[in-house]
Amino acid sequence: MRLSTKSRYGLRALFDIAYNAGSQPAQIQDISRRQDISPRYLEQIFQGLKKHGILKSKRGPQGGYCLAKSPEEITVRAVIEATEGDTLIVDCAGRRKGECGFDGSCVTQTVWEESNSRLNEFFESITLKTLCERGEALGIKREQDHRFMYFI
Repeated sequence: MRLSTKSRYGLRALFDIAYNAGSQPAQIQDISRRQDISPRYLEQIFQGLKKHGILKSKRGPQGGYCLAKSPEEITVRAVIEATEGDTLIVDCAGRRKGECGFDGSCVTQTVWEESNSRLNEFFESITLKTLCERGEALGIKREQDHRFMYFI
C-alpha cells in the first residue's frame, strides 16, 4: 500500500495546525512555509478535509484554517479516508468484496482482509494529539502566530 502525497501532506498540515495554532486559525502561507508544501496544493487538500468535517475555515484578516474537532478526535484513519477515499489494500477486501470473480474461493482474500483490518486499527489508534505529543518528545519547536504579536 502506498499513500499519496495528499494524505501524507494532509496529515502533516493538520499536525502543524494542532501543534502551532491550537484553537486559533492558521494561515495557509505559514503552514506551507513550515511544512514545505505548496500553498496551492494545500488549498486542494484542505477542500477535501473541509468536506469531511475535519477542517473549517474562517475568512478575513484574522482568518485561516482550524480544526473542526479536537486533536484527540481526529485519527490518522479519518485523514487518510478523507484524502484517499478508503484504506483498502486491495479491491477484493472490505466494501468492494463481491466484485472479484474469486470471492469466497480465494485463499488470499482472508490475508488481505485481516491485514486491512489490522492496518485500520493501527491508523485509528493514532490521533493528532498523539502526533503533537510525539512532536514535543522530539523537541520540535512551536511557532507562535505573528499576527497576534504586539510590540510597544
